[in-house]
Amino acid sequence: MGIWHDEVGIEELNEKNLGCLNETLGIEITEVTPTSLKGRMPVDARTIQPAGVLHGGASVAFAETLASWAGYLAVDRSRFHVVGQEINANHIRPVAPGNWVYGEATAANIGRRAHVWEVRLTNEAGKLVCISRCTLAVLEVPSAYATADQRG
Repeated sequence: MGIWHDEVGIEELNEKNLGCLNETLGIEITEVTPTSLKGRMPVDARTIQPAGVLHGGASVAFAETLASWAGYLAVDRSRFHVVGQEINANHIRPVAPGNWVYGEATAANIGRRAHVWEVRLTNEAGKLVCISRCTLAVLEVPSAYATADQRG
């Protein structure tokens, strides 16, 4: 299990992605390793800018999604909820439509009240597209992450 509080299936995470921005952008969680969380996002009409390449805002939304899910997995969800507090991103290279961008969130620090996650986004060739750091606040309330029908 590594850094995770307990096991949560990828299917459960992706089910909770439905009915919100994560689904709108096509974000999918693909793997939980002992020390990281991985996902992917399509580069298409939902995620490009007017110049026809991956939008930096879509990259940031993808990075924060991965960091937030990683924080969610790292806490006791019956007692804690994580929320994004700060995020930054450096955009390195463009990605054209018809491709995927892949992300991996790894912990820089998992504290009692705050987490810092590094998220690296790469293209299909494995080249760095964006690097982001996201700080999450750890709130002492049960997690509010839910499926679309539970939210509704």
